[in-house]
Amino acid sequence: MPSTSIRKTEYDPDKRVLSVWFVASGKRYEFEGVPPETCAEFRSAFAKGRYFNEHIRNRFRYRLADNNSG
Repeated sequence: MPSTSIRKTEYDPDKRVLSVWFVASGKRYEFEGVPPETCAEFRSAFAKGRYFNEHIRNRFRYRLADNNSG
């Protein structure tokens, strides 16, 4: 299901980095050390914003990424 808060996600399983683009800000953040299982659950979650807030936000180190890619 599309999310009203999350525009797009990408996952690099080798680096375990989850990239998340947000609708409101248009910014992309990279979350480090995200297990593949967490990423799979996030992508299949009915409410992606809720899953993100409960299972990813404030649980993984993150950084604001360069918006030129994506």
